[in-house]
Amino acid sequence: MKSIENRHHQLFNRLRSAETRFGRAPGSICLVAVSKTQSPEVIRRVAALRQIDFGENQLQEALRKIEILSDLDCIWHFIGSIQTNKCRDIATHFDWVHSVDRLKIANRLSNLRSAAAVPLNIFLQVNLQGEKTKSGITPGELTSIASAVHELPNLLLRGLMAVPVPESNFERQREVFSKLRELQ
Repeated sequence: MKSIENRHHQLFNRLRSAETRFGRAPGSICLVAVSKTQSPEVIRRVAALRQIDFGENQLQEALRKIEILSDLDCIWHFIGSIQTNKCRDIATHFDWVHSVDRLKIANRLSNLRSAAAVPLNIFLQVNLQGEKTKSGITPGELTSIASAVHELPNLLLRGLMAVPVPESNFERQREVFSKLRELQ
């Protein structure tokens, strides 16, 4: 089995190659290492490779890791679905939230984020394909919700995200994401 260091190096090189292939500026794509189920020791090893962005979707597990690894300059991303009762901890301990799917959640995050802290970076989750099993804002609601979120004092709307239906055809996969780019 390849070491975690080798896997990270290979993935990082693939990412930089993709930036070139698709005309993106070098270093413009952020690699978020999804660290759920990984121990603080493994995260520390990956952080030693200059990986600073880590994504978690299990709040209690994440809070434990954030505390243990507080000596590192990590940027923590919450990538899971958000229940109202978890907003306080998310607003307090995370730098980014990738899954804001309702204005109610955005309002709570803003209200619970300290005014002394930098604004919480968020992505609005869009349900592009109208899937019943996925949460997210419909494309028709997006403009009004994005406008309301833009006015919230402790949030910084950084973009949109979607979790489309798995697609093996790369060009069809890109078509779905081009719809997201148009909405943005």
